[in-house]
Amino acid sequence: MSSGKNPKYIHTLKKVRGLSHEETERLLPVEEKFSFRSNDYYLSLIDWNDPDDPIRRIVIPAPAELETWGELDASHEVDYTISPGLQHKYDQTALLLLSDQCGGFCRFCFRKRLFLEKGRELAKDITGDIAYIRDHPEITNVLLTGGDPLFLSTRRLSDVIQKIRSIEHVRIVRIGSKIPAYNPYRIINDPSLLEMIRTYSTKEKRIYIMIQFNNPREITPQSREGAALLMDAGAVLANQTPLIRGVNDEPGVLSELFRQLSFIGIAPYYVFQCRPTLGNRHFALPVEEAYQIFEEAKKNCSGLAKRPHFVMSHKTGKIAIVGLDDEYIYFKYHQAAVYEDIGKFMVFERNPDAMWFDDYSVPVREKRIEWGKNDVSS
Repeated sequence: MSSGKNPKYIHTLKKVRGLSHEETERLLPVEEKFSFRSNDYYLSLIDWNDPDDPIRRIVIPAPAELETWGELDASHEVDYTISPGLQHKYDQTALLLLSDQCGGFCRFCFRKRLFLEKGRELAKDITGDIAYIRDHPEITNVLLTGGDPLFLSTRRLSDVIQKIRSIEHVRIVRIGSKIPAYNPYRIINDPSLLEMIRTYSTKEKRIYIMIQFNNPREITPQSREGAALLMDAGAVLANQTPLIRGVNDEPGVLSELFRQLSFIGIAPYYVFQCRPTLGNRHFALPVEEAYQIFEEAKKNCSGLAKRPHFVMSHKTGKIAIVGLDDEYIYFKYHQAAVYEDIGKFMVFERNPDAMWFDDYSVPVREKRIEWGKNDVSS
């Protein structure tokens, strides 16, 4: 096993060596509105001679973030919040917001409101949340997210997972994390984290770690080692990423991301349409352009690498974009807040300027597919 010093976290642009004094001064108004965080490991991946470097674009602020476009809660998570930190949108999945800190702050984060509101939405005392999950036997999955749960201490995370594992009907614990990309040494240098996963990821009840690699250059020797250690400890890994302008919006780049993930045993899971979150206009692509990039990227992938669904995390559910022709765009509810909507097929006239589902007019036609109520997770 390789090891190294834990990366040094950097909380102000003034300490980022790759930025000139003039650049730093120009970005201070952005930093004042939307916080900056990174670490010296992740910043070392940036080619500072390239102003369009994708790693730079992920983590370094840009003046365009001050554009007044979008909203802080683009998917209306507030509508599905049971108590601070607990969401229950889909029958079988409960979501716990455990942290408002990350290994780095993605500039396109759809939950940047957490960093502005300083813990207002977090599950600080999960006693009531655990009771709610225990009282809802339809919940088979609990997703731990934030922020980044792997930014918590292993002791704190272990305590949460132990409480969830005491609930018989919860079969899957998911951990949403970009730590394997931002700071793989969090994994490499903490054997107690791996021991915790061995304890609670069993043959009957697995821990899934939903990683976020956005660009293939994040897949370094260190991040490969971190991922391998997690898998060796019994975790199942899957990757999800938004489709982001300047980061992975070229078919060749997105294809290489899918391929590299499949080579190291990480299943590509979801690709998300960039949510219309405040400050994200310069990251977003029109829905139809993004879909075409996604489909083009899959052409150069094996079957194992072309598994992800391209979806919008809309307030009503995960809406998959499933096709285009000269006149129409085709959608299907991959998952839905209203159970009867799951599988509903919708056809709209094409709109090349649409950035989100709400930008389409009344559907040309829609059909709700009646499958019967099966016990299927998504």
